[in-house]
Amino acid sequence: MKYLKFLLVGIFFGIVLVKSEAVSWYRIYEMFRFQSFHMYGIIGTAIATGVLFLQISKKGIIKSIKGADIFVPKKEKGITRYIIGGTIFGLGWALIGACPGPMYILLGTGVYSMIIVIVAALLGTFIYGVLKDKLPH
Repeated sequence: MKYLKFLLVGIFFGIVLVKSEAVSWYRIYEMFRFQSFHMYGIIGTAIATGVLFLQISKKGIIKSIKGADIFVPKKEKGITRYIIGGTIFGLGWALIGACPGPMYILLGTGVYSMIIVIVAALLGTFIYGVLKDKLPH
């Protein structure tokens, strides 16, 4: 019962992504071929909203659920890992036609082949966790 609100928000978010066609393979294909603004508009709106709420939370206007200030820790600098990681993420996104969130949404809509993708993503995450200390960061 404690986590029911998170489940409801997740269901609502899934419905919004399905109705906006953000999980549509065709829309993602159009984006990677630079044929449509649809997905860039959705992603741009998400980035702008995230920046806005992060700035508002830094001023102390928005608090966490428990009433505490929201703190975002500093990340260490390094462009190589972001270029390599972003390239791998983008290639996977283009190959599969879905990033991590929509994989579960597509499974929920009846695209059962996403089970293979989810298992592969979890396996890749596990392998990264095992090799993390040996990789350049």
